[in-house]
Amino acid sequence: MAEPEPGQLTGPVVGTAWTRPVAAAAGLAVPAGAVVMLVALAAAPGPWTTGYVSEAGTAGQPYAVPYRWGLVLLAAGVALLALALRRHRAAAALLGAAALLAGTSAVVPCSGGCPLPPYQPATPADLVHAGASVAGMVLLAGAMAAVARADLPRTVRRVAAASAVVIVPIGAALGLTMLVVGRGPVGAVLERLVLVVAVTWLTGTAVALALSRPGGRSIPARR
Repeated sequence: MAEPEPGQLTGPVVGTAWTRPVAAAAGLAVPAGAVVMLVALAAAPGPWTTGYVSEAGTAGQPYAVPYRWGLVLLAAGVALLALALRRHRAAAALLGAAALLAGTSAVVPCSGGCPLPPYQPATPADLVHAGASVAGMVLLAGAMAAVARADLPRTVRRVAAASAVVIVPIGAALGLTMLVVGRGPVGAVLERLVLVVAVTWLTGTAVALALSRPGGRSIPARR
């Protein structure tokens, strides 16, 4: 087999040797956190398909603490994925900020029913929680776009592009619903769809990176 020419890239810039274990950890943390949140949501009183997902973490809910820890675990998974993609600065920065905001949502839960203006009076904690959640999702969509444009394996880029195309209109519809309609069944469905797309992309990207080989280094010219 012919050797690469000097200056030629050996492949997409995936990362270093430790990128794979870090990505694998992210691929475990994200779905594990999501499962904990889902179990806490399903175990809460009333139908789990109505209302905001964050209502499972409000004070007085029987599984509020496990829900919040599940969100912390998910945020840790996002941070690990950012670390695995550290050579791709835009994607890593967006994912790191999204992880921080997800952690904020976990530490600052909303009050009962997660009230939001203009339809209900909200506490400062409600506004912080909602603001962090919404901003985190916006940054996550930006991270998808950044990964789609990065020098990464084709499958990773295509999945990121497809995920961005799906999550942006759903997220926009969710934001519009929260402002125009308020809390209701439409917003509940849209929010869960956004979360499914986000968790699926995060997990899939982490697994793909964990299974890939480090690459992207150029062959220096011989002297």
